Amino acid sequence: MSLYHEGSRELQDRFDSRRIADRLEAVNVTDTFTDFQRGLIDSAPMFWLATADAEGFPDVSYKGGLPGFVRVVGPSELAFPNYDGNGMYKSLGNVLVNSRVGLLFIRWTGGQRRVRVQGRATLHHDDPLIAEWEGAQLVVRVKAHRIFLNCPRYLHHMELVEHSAYAPRAGHTPPVPDWKLRPEYRDALPARDLTALGDGTPPPEDTA
Repeated sequence: MSLYHEGSRELQDRFDSRRIADRLEAVNVTDTFTDFQRGLIDSAPMFWLATADAEGFPDVSYKGGLPGFVRVVGPSELAFPNYDGNGMYKSLGNVLVNSRVGLLFIRWTGGQRRVRVQGRATLHHDDPLIAEWEGAQLVVRVKAHRIFLNCPRYLHHMELVEHSAYAPRAGHTPPVPDWKLRPEYRDALPARDLTALGDGTPPPEDTA
């Protein structure tokens, strides 16, 4: 299947870019990760995940962690953990009804680069990798159908000052986010959060 559809073609023809667009697809788009792409992804402390619901309405979310929290696990597959968030499960809920996803990885320093991955995602509650990621609720695996580098010309030069204190890691208990302390949310928090806040209600036993 071509990377382009009639909308892309209309604009390519308007701006005389069909030839270069075709060349970029021929040279740059694959369904397997190169060593360079693997290294960039495996060292990434963040990426952006695009999903869509059953009606095609899009959403995009930022995913962050310590380097190694997302990794290439096969020639055309990557995996990452889902950490505790706000409990809305917008992105992963979308995956359950529409498995098509897009991922954007950016390297800000050492020569700016960006890699885009398009594929299909699945959720795994008993994945063997789950034990390797502290704080993981489940593992998301993405089977890549298109992988390609993008021109980095508009990437700003940015440096990571400090990893988030909320990023799960071995031997570290992330603090409770400030928003969970606000009275308009506190009585609606999951039992695990109430326990962490010292409200005394233990989490229910998992009977699934």
